[in-house]
Amino acid sequence: MATPSPASSRSSPAGFVVGLTGGIGSGKTLVSTSLQSLGAAIVDTDLIAHALTAPGGAAMQPIAERFGVDFVTADGALDRQKMRELAFASPAAKRTLEDILHPLIRVATEAQAAQATKTAPYVVLVIPLLIEAGNWEKRVDRVLVVDCSSATQIERVRRRSGLDAEAVRRIMAQQATRQARLDAAHDVVVNEGDTQALARRVVRLHDLYCRLAAAGPHQGL
Repeated sequence: MATPSPASSRSSPAGFVVGLTGGIGSGKTLVSTSLQSLGAAIVDTDLIAHALTAPGGAAMQPIAERFGVDFVTADGALDRQKMRELAFASPAAKRTLEDILHPLIRVATEAQAAQATKTAPYVVLVIPLLIEAGNWEKRVDRVLVVDCSSATQIERVRRRSGLDAEAVRRIMAQQATRQARLDAAHDVVVNEGDTQALARRVVRLHDLYCRLAAAGPHQGL
């Protein structure tokens, strides 16, 4: 597990920022919701991406231009299933989609984080691809990884989505490895089903982040 780097002397309007990540099925939403209930502000990049690819979303025109109207639903949203299949089959198409989405996500994330810090002691950015994309590690003060075994990931995703184990493994293969996430982490929450242990760990982390946020200055976004 990575050791914390010294705080930068450069302050940021976004204040103290925690980047929360983890593999599919690890429990990122559970941990972020728990931190939010304790007073943290949450900015979820998945929700931002969904808004950008909803009808009228800022990403829809460039997506239609690059991929064609076949990837746009009748109401003007991204056809997620069709795009998911293409991205799995074509690394080049996946990179093209990321080139469209990632800059838009970054701008929206920074704006939401700057607003949220006005009312919360610190901001948690929920970034599933924090390790893989966008240089996010250098844009947060602390990396928090939600961790569980691969077998637990597969079982959870199968239960909630109906996908078979092989389909889940293909999704996992597109993400950073478990070890790569742990190597990048300042803090780790283990989520293997012990809800009481997880709750205690989240409270300790919230207390730590509040202390660090009060100490400043921070790297920020």
